[in-house]
Amino acid sequence: MEKKTVVISLGGSIIVPDRIDVDFLHEFKRVILSLEDERFVVICGGGKVCRRYQDAARETGEISKEDLDWIGIRATRLNAELVRTCFGSEAHGKVIHDPQEPIDATCRIVVGAGFEPGSSTDLRAVQLAERFDAARVINMSNIDYVYSADPKKDPHAERMKAISWPAFRKLVGDTWDPGLNMPFDPIASREGERLGLEVAIIGNDMQNFEQLLRGEAFRGTTIS
Repeated sequence: MEKKTVVISLGGSIIVPDRIDVDFLHEFKRVILSLEDERFVVICGGGKVCRRYQDAARETGEISKEDLDWIGIRATRLNAELVRTCFGSEAHGKVIHDPQEPIDATCRIVVGAGFEPGSSTDLRAVQLAERFDAARVINMSNIDYVYSADPKKDPHAERMKAISWPAFRKLVGDTWDPGLNMPFDPIASREGERLGLEVAIIGNDMQNFEQLLRGEAFRGTTIS
Protein backbone atom coordinates (compact mmCIF):
# COMPACT_ATOMS: atom_id res chain seq x y z
CA MET A 1 0.00 0.00 0.00
CA GLU A 2 1.34 3.45 -0.94
CA LYS A 3 2.33 5.58 2.01
CA LYS A 4 0.27 8.62 2.91
CA THR A 5 2.23 11.83 2.28
CA VAL A 6 2.57 14.48 4.98
CA VAL A 7 3.78 17.86 3.69
CA ILE A 8 5.47 20.22 6.16
CA SER A 9 6.41 23.83 5.51
CA LEU A 10 9.19 24.18 8.10
CA GLY A 11 9.97 27.78 8.98
CA GLY A 12 13.60 28.85 8.96
CA SER A 13 12.78 30.77 12.15
CA ILE A 14 12.67 27.50 14.09
CA ILE A 15 15.63 25.86 12.35
CA VAL A 16 17.77 28.92 13.11
CA PRO A 17 15.95 31.17 15.62
CA ASP A 18 19.25 32.95 16.28
CA ARG A 19 21.76 30.14 16.41
CA ILE A 20 21.03 26.74 14.84
CA ASP A 21 18.61 24.92 17.15
CA VAL A 22 20.20 21.47 17.32
CA ASP A 23 17.81 20.33 20.08
CA PHE A 24 14.85 21.08 17.82
CA LEU A 25 16.46 19.18 14.93
CA HIS A 26 16.99 16.13 17.18
CA GLU A 27 13.36 16.15 18.29
CA PHE A 28 12.03 16.80 14.78
CA LYS A 29 14.05 13.84 13.50
CA ARG A 30 12.82 11.62 16.34
CA VAL A 31 9.16 12.35 15.66
CA ILE A 32 9.44 11.91 11.89
CA LEU A 33 11.31 8.62 12.16
CA SER A 34 8.84 7.28 14.73
CA LEU A 35 6.00 7.39 12.18
CA GLU A 36 6.92 4.68 9.72
CA ASP A 37 3.67 4.54 7.73
CA GLU A 38 3.96 8.02 6.20
CA ARG A 39 6.14 9.69 3.61
CA PHE A 40 7.28 13.16 4.72
CA VAL A 41 7.97 16.07 2.38
CA VAL A 42 9.68 18.84 4.36
CA ILE A 43 10.11 22.24 2.71
CA CYS A 44 12.52 24.52 4.59
CA GLY A 45 12.26 28.29 4.88
CA GLY A 46 15.02 30.87 5.25
CA GLY A 47 14.15 32.59 8.55
CA LYS A 48 16.65 34.95 10.16
CA VAL A 49 19.48 33.79 7.91
CA CYS A 50 17.47 35.03 4.94
CA ARG A 51 16.41 38.32 6.52
CA ARG A 52 19.90 39.21 7.76
CA TYR A 53 21.36 38.81 4.29
CA GLN A 54 18.46 40.69 2.71
CA ASP A 55 18.83 43.55 5.22
CA ALA A 56 22.57 43.74 4.54
CA ALA A 57 21.91 43.85 0.80
CA ARG A 58 19.41 46.70 1.22
CA GLU A 59 22.00 48.68 3.18
CA THR A 60 24.45 48.50 0.29
CA GLY A 61 22.12 50.40 -2.03
CA GLU A 62 19.27 49.81 -4.46
CA ILE A 63 18.49 46.13 -4.93
CA SER A 64 15.69 44.57 -6.94
CA LYS A 65 12.96 42.41 -5.45
CA GLU A 66 14.14 39.57 -7.64
CA ASP A 67 17.68 39.76 -6.25
CA LEU A 68 16.31 39.89 -2.71
CA ASP A 69 14.27 36.79 -3.48
CA TRP A 70 17.36 34.97 -4.78
CA ILE A 71 19.17 35.76 -1.53
CA GLY A 72 16.23 34.25 0.35
CA ILE A 73 16.15 31.19 -1.90
CA ARG A 74 19.83 30.48 -1.24
CA ALA A 75 19.19 30.74 2.51
CA THR A 76 16.36 28.20 2.28
CA ARG A 77 18.67 25.82 0.45
CA LEU A 78 21.32 26.07 3.14
CA ASN A 79 18.76 25.28 5.84
CA ALA A 80 17.37 22.42 3.76
CA GLU A 81 20.81 20.85 3.29
CA LEU A 82 21.19 20.85 7.07
CA VAL A 83 17.80 19.20 7.61
CA ARG A 84 18.41 16.63 4.85
CA THR A 85 21.73 15.55 6.33
CA CYS A 86 20.06 15.05 9.74
CA PHE A 87 18.10 12.15 8.24
CA GLY A 88 21.08 10.54 6.51
CA SER A 89 20.23 7.61 4.24
CA GLU A 90 16.53 7.85 5.18
CA ALA A 91 16.24 10.98 3.01
CA HIS A 92 16.16 11.52 -0.75
CA GLY A 93 19.74 11.98 -1.92
CA LYS A 94 19.51 15.71 -2.62
CA VAL A 95 17.45 18.74 -1.72
CA ILE A 96 14.75 19.33 -4.30
CA HIS A 97 14.16 22.79 -5.74
CA ASP A 98 11.78 22.35 -8.66
CA PRO A 99 8.52 20.84 -7.29
CA GLN A 100 8.21 18.78 -10.49
CA GLU A 101 11.73 17.32 -10.55
CA PRO A 102 12.16 13.53 -10.33
CA ILE A 103 12.03 12.09 -6.81
CA ASP A 104 12.98 8.57 -5.74
CA ALA A 105 9.62 7.10 -4.79
CA THR A 106 11.23 4.66 -2.37
CA CYS A 107 12.54 7.47 -0.13
CA ARG A 108 10.37 8.09 2.91
CA ILE A 109 11.73 11.58 3.58
CA VAL A 110 12.13 14.29 0.95
CA VAL A 111 13.58 17.69 1.84
CA GLY A 112 13.04 20.72 -0.37
CA ALA A 113 13.78 24.45 -0.52
CA GLY A 114 13.08 27.56 -2.57
CA PHE A 115 12.90 27.37 -6.36
CA GLU A 116 12.28 30.71 -8.06
CA PRO A 117 11.43 34.34 -7.14
CA GLY A 118 7.89 35.51 -6.50
CA SER A 119 6.80 33.58 -3.42
CA SER A 120 8.03 31.84 -0.28
CA THR A 121 8.64 28.15 0.32
CA ASP A 122 5.00 27.91 1.45
CA LEU A 123 4.10 27.79 -2.26
CA ARG A 124 6.51 24.89 -2.83
CA ALA A 125 4.76 23.03 -0.01
CA VAL A 126 1.38 23.62 -1.66
CA GLN A 127 2.69 22.48 -5.06
CA LEU A 128 4.14 19.30 -3.59
CA ALA A 129 0.91 18.63 -1.69
CA GLU A 130 -0.85 18.75 -5.05
CA ARG A 131 1.77 16.49 -6.65
CA PHE A 132 1.54 13.85 -3.92
CA ASP A 133 -2.22 14.18 -3.40
CA ALA A 134 -1.87 15.35 0.20
CA ALA A 135 -5.00 16.99 1.62
CA ARG A 136 -3.15 19.09 4.20
CA VAL A 137 0.01 21.14 4.68
CA ILE A 138 1.42 21.55 8.19
CA ASN A 139 3.03 24.95 8.64
CA MET A 140 5.54 24.96 11.51
CA SER A 141 6.98 28.32 12.50
CA ASN A 142 7.35 30.65 15.48
CA ILE A 143 3.64 31.50 15.13
CA ASP A 144 1.26 29.28 17.16
CA TYR A 145 -2.02 30.64 15.82
CA VAL A 146 -3.49 32.98 13.25
CA TYR A 147 -4.74 36.18 14.89
CA SER A 148 -7.38 38.64 13.72
CA ALA A 149 -4.66 41.34 13.68
CA ASP A 150 -0.97 41.63 14.51
CA PRO A 151 -0.92 40.88 18.29
CA LYS A 152 2.30 42.91 18.65
CA LYS A 153 0.42 46.01 17.50
CA ASP A 154 -3.15 45.32 18.58
CA PRO A 155 -3.71 44.15 22.19
CA HIS A 156 -7.28 43.18 21.22
CA ALA A 157 -6.21 40.79 18.45
CA GLU A 158 -8.13 37.53 18.74
CA ARG A 159 -6.60 34.08 18.43
CA MET A 160 -8.46 31.88 15.94
CA LYS A 161 -8.63 28.09 15.94
CA ALA A 162 -10.23 27.95 12.50
CA ILE A 163 -10.57 30.37 9.59
CA SER A 164 -11.82 30.11 6.02
CA TRP A 165 -9.57 30.76 3.04
CA PRO A 166 -11.46 33.93 2.00
CA ALA A 167 -11.17 35.39 5.51
CA PHE A 168 -7.50 34.41 5.79
CA ARG A 169 -6.62 35.88 2.40
CA LYS A 170 -8.28 39.12 3.44
CA LEU A 171 -5.86 39.22 6.40
CA VAL A 172 -2.67 38.52 4.42
CA GLY A 173 -3.51 40.32 1.17
CA ASP A 174 -2.50 39.34 -2.36
CA THR A 175 1.02 40.72 -2.70
CA TRP A 176 4.32 38.94 -2.14
CA ASP A 177 7.32 40.92 -0.91
CA PRO A 178 10.76 39.41 -0.19
CA GLY A 179 11.16 38.78 3.53
CA LEU A 180 7.42 39.08 4.18
CA ASN A 181 6.59 37.61 7.58
CA MET A 182 3.10 36.09 7.44
CA PRO A 183 1.60 32.87 8.86
CA PHE A 184 1.25 31.62 5.25
CA ASP A 185 2.30 33.61 2.22
CA PRO A 186 -0.32 35.30 -0.02
CA ILE A 187 0.64 33.45 -3.22
CA ALA A 188 0.62 30.07 -1.48
CA SER A 189 -2.72 30.99 0.09
CA ARG A 190 -4.26 31.70 -3.30
CA GLU A 191 -3.11 28.30 -4.56
CA GLY A 192 -4.15 26.55 -1.36
CA GLU A 193 -7.66 27.92 -1.70
CA ARG A 194 -7.82 26.92 -5.38
CA LEU A 195 -6.84 23.35 -4.53
CA GLY A 196 -9.13 23.09 -1.52
CA LEU A 197 -6.18 22.32 0.75
CA GLU A 198 -6.28 22.43 4.52
CA VAL A 199 -3.37 24.19 6.22
CA ALA A 200 -2.57 23.69 9.90
CA ILE A 201 -0.65 26.62 11.43
CA ILE A 202 1.27 25.45 14.51
CA GLY A 203 4.32 26.55 16.45
CA ASN A 204 7.42 24.53 17.26
CA ASP A 205 6.19 22.52 20.25
CA MET A 206 7.09 18.94 19.36
CA GLN A 207 4.45 17.25 21.53
CA ASN A 208 1.80 19.37 19.83
CA PHE A 209 3.29 18.48 16.42
CA GLU A 210 3.22 14.78 17.28
CA GLN A 211 -0.41 14.99 18.44
CA LEU A 212 -1.37 16.56 15.12
CA LEU A 213 0.44 13.84 13.14
CA ARG A 214 -1.32 11.14 15.15
CA GLY A 215 -4.75 12.65 14.49
CA GLU A 216 -5.22 13.95 18.04
CA ALA A 217 -6.35 17.40 19.21
CA PHE A 218 -3.67 20.06 18.73
CA ARG A 219 -3.05 23.73 19.42
CA GLY A 220 -3.08 25.88 16.31
CA THR A 221 -5.21 27.31 13.53
CA THR A 222 -6.79 25.34 10.70
CA ILE A 223 -7.28 27.20 7.41
CA SER A 224 -9.77 25.50 5.11
